Amino acid sequence: MKRLFLSSFCLCLLQISFGQAVSKGTKKIDSILPVRGLAIEAPSVQGLDKFIGFIENDLAPAHFNLLILRVDWNYAYESHPELRNSNPLSKANVKRIVEVCKKHGIKLAPQINLLGHQSWATTTHNLLRVYPEFDETPHIKTADYTAWPNRWGLYCKSYCPLHPEVHKVVFALVDEIMDVFEAEYFHAGMDEVFYIGEDSCRRCQGKDKAELFAGEVTKIRNHLALKNRKLMIWGDRLIDGRTTGVGLWEGSYNSTHRAIDMIPKDVFICDWHYERADLTCVYFALKGFDVATCPYQNAELAAQQLKDMVDFRQRTRTPRTTINRYQGIIQTIWSGADGFLRTYYDPETYNTTANADRSQRNRGGDAKSLKRMIEEFKKLNM
Repeated sequence: MKRLFLSSFCLCLLQISFGQAVSKGTKKIDSILPVRGLAIEAPSVQGLDKFIGFIENDLAPAHFNLLILRVDWNYAYESHPELRNSNPLSKANVKRIVEVCKKHGIKLAPQINLLGHQSWATTTHNLLRVYPEFDETPHIKTADYTAWPNRWGLYCKSYCPLHPEVHKVVFALVDEIMDVFEAEYFHAGMDEVFYIGEDSCRRCQGKDKAELFAGEVTKIRNHLALKNRKLMIWGDRLIDGRTTGVGLWEGSYNSTHRAIDMIPKDVFICDWHYERADLTCVYFALKGFDVATCPYQNAELAAQQLKDMVDFRQRTRTPRTTINRYQGIIQTIWSGADGFLRTYYDPETYNTTANADRSQRNRGGDAKSLKRMIEEFKKLNM
């Protein structure tokens, strides 16, 4: 009886953590799948009305309870206005998103890409553009990017985690964005970190890459914990790419995977796989982490990943402590929010014939995958 009571109590705490107790008519799906999320770019100012309608009319009725918003530089930061994009979301704009999410029991988790993804193709993003001294690889120029792979080994840049000034800047942004979003969880990205512990960096040279990665995760986690906030990250850098065969993007080939045994266990892992339904969520759960699986633009694969997560949670011979770590699923969208919604609401832009070329058939895969997820969530709550 004592074990049963404790298990029920733990499950209740997990559900309250993500706001399910606020949502109406979701008791069945809450027990089956505690986390039902969407990760997407924050909208533009011009696209804000449509985005709020999307939350109200599509996500809420489908029982979504977590929205991860990639904000990055699309906010009118007061602490570091030099890092704003042009025409960023204002505080009033964000509060409109906060209010509609509160209304429907949807937790918000703002995201700023930390450590990695400080550039894309030939564009250096705002942090390293304004503060080039933070660059882990200043000798590699984004202007030289042509395609991947290339002779420079350039994919996306990272900041140096040992630079003495970098956290003064990024933590000011984190604190500000968490306050305005009234959020409990912060998503730091941390995916696809190809550049860390570079020999050319006078601070990092000779350092263990796993220890550097774990140190950065822990530093961010500890900063958030000062205000009882929690950290989410993508899980790819904690997976051994060579052993698992998941590949260069979905797993680490520079030894950062060993950091999994060095970081705090209360870091929430977002375990993304887009080509196969790899079951690395089991690895994370057995290592003691809460984990959600994350699909993208293959609707059938997303449905399989959802089924796998539900199956893991229903295995009676698995210890309850492990079952509770299988938190749910987070659909990911990697196109801009405004463009995605144009496609999402206009199926004619991607419903093509079987004879169409591959690019036409793939167009709108993320919209089709999300719509499939919506269907599956509604079935789970019936």
